Amino acid sequence: MLKVNDINVYYGAIHAVKGVSLEVKEGEIVTLIGANGAGKSTVLQTVSGLMKSRTGNISFMDSGIAGLPPHKIVERGLAHVPEGRRIFLRMTVRENLDMGAYTRHGSSVHDDLEKVYGLFPRLQERRKQVAGTLSGGEQQMLAMGRALMSRPKLLMLDEPSMGLAPILVEQIFAIIQDMNKNGSTILLVEQNAQMALSIADRGYVLETGSINISGPGKELLESDEIRKAYLGG
Repeated sequence: MLKVNDINVYYGAIHAVKGVSLEVKEGEIVTLIGANGAGKSTVLQTVSGLMKSRTGNISFMDSGIAGLPPHKIVERGLAHVPEGRRIFLRMTVRENLDMGAYTRHGSSVHDDLEKVYGLFPRLQERRKQVAGTLSGGEQQMLAMGRALMSRPKLLMLDEPSMGLAPILVEQIFAIIQDMNKNGSTILLVEQNAQMALSIADRGYVLETGSINISGPGKELLESDEIRKAYLGG
């Protein structure tokens, strides 16, 4: 579904992403783990058109998307939930969800709104509430729900558990698994390597801008090298 081949991304003179290649197949949960500053978010931003790579190519559903503006990439079915959620704080929950569907038209938008409310009942309860007054966990649910309103074929999630209490982290990961079971293919960037690898079909480990290990999620979870570096063991 998604193929990233040999991307190199710079911030000025800083070489942030170095020759990264990865792929996500339809129906998978694939995770990208690594230390803070390893380049994980930059990879997602490059896929979604917010950053540009100097080399390589990116294809989605067998079509090249490198160089397309971000809204055109969303229209093709690739949605990005950014680090820090980036919801519209002064809009209501319902208005945020409506904004997620801005590339779409027709009655099916209402059907998808009901599906999002089914997945996130808290959002339905708070649909008239101003988004900036929600808790951190509720804001994360809203960011995910807003992305789902674009009806994505592939959903990219950047640090969905950041800043959340452990019980909410478990809830968010359960929702990610539910979304996957309901047909969403997911590329997950996450610092909580234990949780990410436990639900992922496959994983990639990014170190200082380069992928140095990849494999099935369960194998990476059991790897001594990964345990020492990322799992505190």
